[in-house]
Amino acid sequence: MSDYLERLRRDARILILQLLEDAPRYTSNGHMLRALLDEWGIVFTTDQVEGEIAWLAEQGLVVAERHGTLTVLTATARGLEVAQGIARHPGIERPKPRI
Repeated sequence: MSDYLERLRRDARILILQLLEDAPRYTSNGHMLRALLDEWGIVFTTDQVEGEIAWLAEQGLVVAERHGTLTVLTATARGLEVAQGIARHPGIERPKPRI
């Protein structure tokens, strides 16, 4: 895997967690997150977004549930700590200070 792709994945993961932090009930769906990642310059396919959601779920940072073709995910307490920079997790970019 290229350094660029790995960096992009780390950035996508922190952005997903931060988007969930701002979402009502800390919950969103894969379709919405794909559109929001695109707005931030991270252009991923649906399969790539689903892969990152699965990875975050395996790490215990989100809970993901399938509803037909849609994946709904909710940040866990640990996921929110990573989003806020309180905790760190390998494979996820550390968030920049919000100044």
